[in-house]
Amino acid sequence: MTSPVKARREAVFLVLAGLFLGTLGMLNILGLTRFLQLGSIGGWPIVVAVGALPYPVTFLCTDLISELWGEEKANQLVWVGLLLNGWVLLILWLGGLLPAMPGSDDTTFRTIQQLSFGSIGASMVAYLTAQFVDVRMFHFWKRRTNGKALWLRNNGSTLVSQLVDTSAVVLISHFAAHVLPVNPDEALLPQLGSFIAGGYLFKLLAALADTLPFIWLTGWLRSWLDVPGEGAELSTESP
Repeated sequence: MTSPVKARREAVFLVLAGLFLGTLGMLNILGLTRFLQLGSIGGWPIVVAVGALPYPVTFLCTDLISELWGEEKANQLVWVGLLLNGWVLLILWLGGLLPAMPGSDDTTFRTIQQLSFGSIGASMVAYLTAQFVDVRMFHFWKRRTNGKALWLRNNGSTLVSQLVDTSAVVLISHFAAHVLPVNPDEALLPQLGSFIAGGYLFKLLAALADTLPFIWLTGWLRSWLDVPGEGAELSTESP
């Protein structure tokens, strides 16, 4: 019979994994369909693609899984996320390949498909790189601090991986997919730099804002899931 502690551990892992994968799916569908200007700091605009709004949540999920279940489990989730990206891409491709109902207007679908192809192609490369960087950096700081300084590994891993992710998404979206709304009459590099800076600034603020929730959640989950000791990880064999 499943023990109450094991049942809680499985339920929490499923919630974190579901939130992670659901957020990725939302990112791929909404993608680059709309760009938002969320104010500015020091005259620098914070411009974010609508699909990227929930993306910082994925790093919170992998950090919690890294902290409680370890590097191997977090890496497995990253690979499942990559397969999800491929699945969404396949369905969008099939949807465009199969014949539409006579007389139907598929302009909306074609627009979403074009934008999604661009965003998914960019996000698959950026996602894989950034998430593995996040997991690796998280455990690098965990080893260097002997399981202490929870705030450091949370922010130290996320801030580096978010810079990798933002830069890769912007550059690939423009040079490979040509889906960014750039002005052809203006210099290209400053525009791309503005997209990278604005997107990273948003993710930086989101990463800093989730520090206290991450520390609180980690402490509460350690107690509720009966994880022994600070810095300890759950074994996949644990009851």
